[in-house]
Amino acid sequence: MRRVLLASSSLVLLPLSAVAEPLSDKPLAAETEQAKDAPAQQGPAIIVTAPYRQSEADVLSGTSVVTGEELTRSLRPTIGETLARQPGVSASSFGPSASRPILRGFQGERVRILTDGIGSIDVSNTSADHAVIIDPLLAERVEVLRGPSALLFGSSAMGGVVNVIDSRIPRSVPEKGYRLSSIATYGSAANERSVGGAGDVAVGSHLVLHADGSYSKSDDLKIGGYALTAGKRRQALASAALPADPDADPIDFAANAGVKNRLPNTAAKTWTAGAGAAIVTETGTLGIAYSHYDSLYGVPIRFATLPGQEQEGPRLSVVQNRLDLRAEADTGGGFLQKVRLRAGYAAYRHFELEEDGAVGTAFYNKGLEGRLELVQADHGAWRGASGVQYFARDFDVQGDEAFLPKNKTQQVGLFTLQQLDLGALKAEAGLRYEFTDLSANPVLDDTRFFNGKRSFQALSGSIGASYGVARDIRIGLNLSHTERAPSAEELFANGAHAGTEAYELGNPDFRLEKSWGLEATLHAHGDGYSFDASAYYNWFSNYISDNQTQQGICEAAAAPSGRTVDLPCFQFTQRDARYYGFEAEGSVRVAQLGATTINVDALGDYVRANIVDEGPAPRIPAPRVLGGIEAQSDRITGRVEAEHVFVQNRTAAFETRTSPYTMVNATVSLKPFPTMPGTTLTLSANNLFDVEARRASSYLKDYAPLAGRDLRATLRFSL
Repeated sequence: MRRVLLASSSLVLLPLSAVAEPLSDKPLAAETEQAKDAPAQQGPAIIVTAPYRQSEADVLSGTSVVTGEELTRSLRPTIGETLARQPGVSASSFGPSASRPILRGFQGERVRILTDGIGSIDVSNTSADHAVIIDPLLAERVEVLRGPSALLFGSSAMGGVVNVIDSRIPRSVPEKGYRLSSIATYGSAANERSVGGAGDVAVGSHLVLHADGSYSKSDDLKIGGYALTAGKRRQALASAALPADPDADPIDFAANAGVKNRLPNTAAKTWTAGAGAAIVTETGTLGIAYSHYDSLYGVPIRFATLPGQEQEGPRLSVVQNRLDLRAEADTGGGFLQKVRLRAGYAAYRHFELEEDGAVGTAFYNKGLEGRLELVQADHGAWRGASGVQYFARDFDVQGDEAFLPKNKTQQVGLFTLQQLDLGALKAEAGLRYEFTDLSANPVLDDTRFFNGKRSFQALSGSIGASYGVARDIRIGLNLSHTERAPSAEELFANGAHAGTEAYELGNPDFRLEKSWGLEATLHAHGDGYSFDASAYYNWFSNYISDNQTQQGICEAAAAPSGRTVDLPCFQFTQRDARYYGFEAEGSVRVAQLGATTINVDALGDYVRANIVDEGPAPRIPAPRVLGGIEAQSDRITGRVEAEHVFVQNRTAAFETRTSPYTMVNATVSLKPFPTMPGTTLTLSANNLFDVEARRASSYLKDYAPLAGRDLRATLRFSL
């Protein structure tokens, strides 16, 4: 039955679907214009990452939409840094080129990164040093979903979903017969030079052709102080005073302690190219696209501070070739309103290069993902959607530091989401069944790896309701149950991983990870103000985490193959865990000076995570607050903001304390040509006072701070 289910689901891939995609870009364009303005002036944004579009205030969980001027001023080379100032969002910050979003303290396997509704099909979930293969330069809109609604996209999205929406497959016929957009950015902190562009042209009345491309190059990152923390510098200086070991590679510990102002080995060069075509009619669309991604980037050096530690400056050469398919048909039927299709296939590889340019370890990944959604016609207060999702991955790591065996993952998910809209009262329920098949196929002479198959069946669901206590105020409550199959990395890892400087050890006997979650929401949107808040509590059983443990455990696991263990031993374990916290953001109009509106806004978030009987979970973001004042008019927008991140003293056994910091940023956005409203020039100064800032969620926080003072200029043009 399992083989039959997998085989039959693969046949459905011809009509696989994406999340809600409008037949015309006019509603989406209008919503984008709405999102450019402060929430104090406009109502809540429209969420399209759902089976049916609805306002942000009606979604029964925490959401964020980044588009327009906000996206332009937040734009960074990685999607993690681009979103890092959103409520409930942090970033893994593994240098300027590899930074993945962290949602409510969850990262890696518990956050899904999507491009236009389908996974990025890379290996960024495998390690923090692996980049997400999405170029923010080409993004038109980014949506972040947290809470129960994320279950529509897989049980691995229990932390949330980030969906990056681009124009690679056209959604509409250009009114003028063509559509052009471009962006150019310069950032001083890394001497970053970036340019990107996209264009559509109509061929006849229904066929639209698309082309896009981007190029980005940056030097080593400027930082606001020393590369090493004060504690690591003291270690390095103490090691410099010790007699040198004649049998060890010479390391200049004093020089390591003195590295400051620039972060070595962080330069990068990336280029992308893509082409697409779509047939657009009154009742549907059908489109395909091809894209190529090519990048060479370095990751920050983990400087040795003690005798016996290794010190490397690895670089990653990444290539992905990808095919995408999207279609939507309006059935006009009495039961089904739309049938939606989305599928993607990608061949990915990256080489981890030694300092002499030799390939040390090679990662190969081929992935296929698709969704079929059947959207029901509205029947009074009732609407809903159901569908099937298929995912397959063929993953192989080769080389001296291959910490995983060759493995395959196949997953089938069946889901439904139903909603009742009774005006003041809205109720929603979702259900998802998932079957996952994982197999490990190591080479015959590597006996340290598990050789076999694991299969899991998971059932997840959520139910919630919201109530309008006043015309502009809505409160909600959600209850969810999530079951997640362990990943191949959590099951099969057994080897040294230079990216995280750890010997990683999985457990093929792991069970389903299960959790119960409760979330309360508050949305208030009125004339001149807005406020959104979420508070949540999650109870986990069989929670999977990686924790430093006794060296002998990894040595015993490596012994069958005769390998030695030179790195700290990190073992994946299953325990009960508790996550709870909140995020909130608000804006209020404080003055109207002629045509200029003055708004004040603020956000804050906090997460606390414990592994029962062990202590704090590792790499949890510190609490923070961010406040700003913004002046808006038709031609110019100015903003000043300050972000304070508090101390993080709640650390796992192998972690260190993270110091607090405060960053001040300023931005001016101009529309210099009244007859060309699509042209904007954005000038910003980030980290104005050049402070030393480190994120508690980063593996490299003791070795690689965030960017120092960064003066940026971005020119965006559309026609």
